[in-house]
Amino acid sequence: MSSHAIARGAGRIRTGHARLRHGPLPGGPTLFDRAAPERMDLPRHGDEPAAGTKRADGSAPHDALLALDIETVVDAELLPPDWPADRFPKPAWHRVVAISFVEASIHRNGCDGTEEYRIRSCRSGGDAGWCEERLLRAFWKYFEGGRFRVVTWNGRGFDIPTLLMRSMRHGIGTPAWFRRGTKWSGYGYRYALDWHADVMEAMADFGSSSKLTLDEGAALIGMPGKLGEHGSNVAAMVEAGEIGRVRAYCETDTLNLVALYFRWCFLTGRINAEAHDRAVSDLMSYLRREGSERPHLARFLDAWAVSSQHRSAFVGNEARQLGMAGALRFVAPLAFGTTH
Repeated sequence: MSSHAIARGAGRIRTGHARLRHGPLPGGPTLFDRAAPERMDLPRHGDEPAAGTKRADGSAPHDALLALDIETVVDAELLPPDWPADRFPKPAWHRVVAISFVEASIHRNGCDGTEEYRIRSCRSGGDAGWCEERLLRAFWKYFEGGRFRVVTWNGRGFDIPTLLMRSMRHGIGTPAWFRRGTKWSGYGYRYALDWHADVMEAMADFGSSSKLTLDEGAALIGMPGKLGEHGSNVAAMVEAGEIGRVRAYCETDTLNLVALYFRWCFLTGRINAEAHDRAVSDLMSYLRREGSERPHLARFLDAWAVSSQHRSAFVGNEARQLGMAGALRFVAPLAFGTTH
C-alpha cells in the first residue's frame, strides 16, 4: 500500500477526535493523586443517579469507563490451617497488593445512542509502599468522586468481592457501590452491564457457554496477553520486594481487558466500527506516548504489534488494510506534536 493510502486510512481512524475533545492526560505514575483519607463521608443525595438509566437531570449515569484489575496475596492470618494447598482461597482471604485501571471517557451520539471512548490513563493506585487499608480507602474515595462504568474480567467472582470484603475487614464504608442505581439497575445487579460489565461472564452468556481465561480472550482478538507473567507469581514478587513489577503486570492485564471490552461493545452494537477503531488507535497512541517513561507499556505495544499480524486490531475494512504498523506510524507520532 502506498504511503498516501496509509495516510488517508490513518486520517479516517482519527476522524471525530476534533469533535470529541477531552482534557490532557493526567501525569504521574499513580491513579490516586489525593492523599488516602482517614474516613469517608456518605455521598450527598444530589450526587446519586435516579432510577433507571438516567439521572435526575436527564443525563446518563456514567461518563467514564474504569477497566479494573487487582493483584492479591494470601492473608495467612485468615486462611484456615486445614485449607487444602491445591484449593484457591476464598476472596476474603486475599490481601490486596495492587489495584490497576484503564480509565476512558464515554461520549454518546445523541442520534443513535452509540458510544465512543477516549483513553485517559492506565495506572496503578497509590504508591508502592502503601498498606492494603490505605490503598482501599483511597480507591473508594476516588470511585465515589466519579461516575464510572466498571469493567472487569471475572470481577463478579473475585475482584469486586475481594475489594468489598477486604474493605469490610478494615472498617471501610463503600456506599457508592451499593447506593447508586436501583435494585434492577446498579453495580450489584448481575445483568446491568451498563453499570458493571464482567466481560468474561458476558462473553460466556452468563454461564450458557464455557468461560475463557483472560489470556484466551486476548488471543481471540490478537492481543498479547500476559507477556510471561502470571498471578501465581505475585506472592513471590511481593516477597522479593518487586511490587513495581506486580503493578506493571496488573496494568497490562487491564490493557488486555479494555481492548476486549471495545471488541465486545462492537459485537453487541454499543459502538460502531469507526468508534471501535478510533478507541483502539487511541490506546495505541497512549502506549506509544507513555512507553518512553514506562517500559512495560512499550513492551506491551511491541508484543501487540507482533500478535496483531495474524488477527487485526481493527474491525473496519480500511483500518484493517492500514494495519497496526500504519496506525503507529501516522497516529502515534501526532501525540508528540510532530508531523511527516
